[in-house]
Amino acid sequence: MTDSKESQGETFPKLLRMRAKQSAGRPAMREKAYGIWQTWTWDGFAEEAFAFAGGLAQLGFTANDKLVIIGDNRPRLYGAMVAAQALGGIPVPAYQDSAADEIQYVVEHAEARFILAEDQEQVDKALEIREKYPRVEKVIYSNPRGLRDYDPQVVVNIEDLMERGREFAKAHPGEIDAQIDKGTPADAAVILYTSGTTGKPKGVVLSHSNLMVTARNSIAFDNISANEEVLAYLPMAWVGDNTFSFAQAFVAGFCVNCPESASTVMQDLREIGPTYYFAPPRVFENLLTSVMIRMEDAGAIKRWLFHHFMAVAKRVGVSLMDGRAVSVANRLHYWLGDILIYGPLKNTLGMSRVRLAYTAGEAIGPELFDFYRSLGINLKQLYGQTEATVFITMQPDGEVRSNTVGKPPPGVKVRIEDDSEVMYTSPGVFQEYFKNPQATAETKTSDNWVHTGDAGYFDDEGHLRIIDRAKDVGKLNDGAMFAPKFLENKLKFFPEIKEVVVFGDKRDFAAAFINIDLIAVGSWAERNNISYASYQELAAHPGVYELIQKCIQQMNSDLVLDSHLASSQILRFLILHKELDADDGELTRTGKVRRRIVQEKYQGLIDALYSNQQHADIVSEVTFEDGTKGSVSADLKISDLSRVERQAEPLAKAS
Repeated sequence: MTDSKESQGETFPKLLRMRAKQSAGRPAMREKAYGIWQTWTWDGFAEEAFAFAGGLAQLGFTANDKLVIIGDNRPRLYGAMVAAQALGGIPVPAYQDSAADEIQYVVEHAEARFILAEDQEQVDKALEIREKYPRVEKVIYSNPRGLRDYDPQVVVNIEDLMERGREFAKAHPGEIDAQIDKGTPADAAVILYTSGTTGKPKGVVLSHSNLMVTARNSIAFDNISANEEVLAYLPMAWVGDNTFSFAQAFVAGFCVNCPESASTVMQDLREIGPTYYFAPPRVFENLLTSVMIRMEDAGAIKRWLFHHFMAVAKRVGVSLMDGRAVSVANRLHYWLGDILIYGPLKNTLGMSRVRLAYTAGEAIGPELFDFYRSLGINLKQLYGQTEATVFITMQPDGEVRSNTVGKPPPGVKVRIEDDSEVMYTSPGVFQEYFKNPQATAETKTSDNWVHTGDAGYFDDEGHLRIIDRAKDVGKLNDGAMFAPKFLENKLKFFPEIKEVVVFGDKRDFAAAFINIDLIAVGSWAERNNISYASYQELAAHPGVYELIQKCIQQMNSDLVLDSHLASSQILRFLILHKELDADDGELTRTGKVRRRIVQEKYQGLIDALYSNQQHADIVSEVTFEDGTKGSVSADLKISDLSRVERQAEPLAKAS
């Protein structure tokens, strides 16, 4: 699909200026503060954003300057992105839960002179960075709580800066508009730093055109309108938030809602009742875990009703969602289940009004995917990357599959290389990796095709199936394919399991590290009168090992039915003494396992899994909540499982 408006030189500041006129009075953003939802209309949002642009201009912010933004999803932080763009600068959102030294890398690499920090916690990080990187001139804050005694020559209130911006506009009428008019679609709109699973994060430069054309195409694909309501709760530094909560919101004109805090997201989700919802698989896993815990704590009658009607949903719910034929009796049975179970459950999840939901970031387990669709939630998968401005493939309505990620949408082309690597080209292809021409050339060809690093293939219906990261797909010693991510996702469907790392390449069998879900297993422990003082103590309990072993045995029983994966049954496992943590370098800030780091850090445990040992000692460094470091030690049990053999088909009886 071509973009007829691209030739008009459209940018986000220009689009916001248009929205302020055409959609004046309509809600653009909401933020919950002190329990009350505050609303910014499009004209009010534009006024604040451009006032902030004037304030930045007063501070000396000019074209190509970078504004690093650290904080939760807030209307003023989204407005700051447009403010920087209005002056020809580039916003650089950073992950708000990152430690100061991680953000320092972003600030230094981006050569930023200005940091916008949401609150005192983020201001303290910014000032710590400034001590080591004095190029930072000003730290601007949004929430003034606790910041009264900070140096006003360095630390600036955004309210004061916006007021200075309004005075600047009066003294220089038309100056901000003139700067906005200079913008072109090819200008850099944002720099988003990758999660750095294999090394230092890379700064992905996306243009206004990348974001806008992709937004328009995806809006048309799913019939998204200005009447949608979305909840913006995922990191602003993530490309998904920049697409769903920023680009699509500006292009379609719908309202973006910002929760009060991370701890109130579920309550805020229920209050807003979004019509359009996005979450990575981990969020859907956590929601399902909370549901299963509540059901286990419910009375016998409620548990029976839940399991009975969920069996009905599993049998016919997905067929109803996809418009396939379902008998009248099953429709009535499902209708009764909707009244008694599915409707109240969707309301509890905050999804009663969801018209369209997406998941991406990593593969979602088929069981988890079908669970939500069986409830009548139109959950779909997409496959994307930061370098693609998200979208590489999408699932059309009526063609939603749990084991595929859909087809290339309009404007996107995908091809499979001889080594099974997926490559694509699209209007969303990134401009470059900032200050890294070598990595850019390695990833993007001269004719704008991008190496994904993922292995996959198109099925007979033209849907893309992703096997795993190409570098992670291996073979067992018997020659069978070994795809660790596939196994990990199947295991994470079980509410007792939070994270998994599977090993097996060039080995005789597959083995696994397990992280238990502390909430789910803690609830189980409470019901069984098992006391514990820490994650480590609970994880080592013999009953927990039995619990996890049953989950793995169930997965092995499923695998034996697949001739390609039967050899990948997990035959040994251990439960780690600590949760894998981004602060310890074991996960990215988006929750993906840093497989190489985990393997290096726990090589001794891997060796023990592939030996005759029944226990393994470990001492590992951990980072506490206050940033200090310490160590934990443990003697971990290693548990063995028997291989499940496929049962021979019974002989047909003679007639």
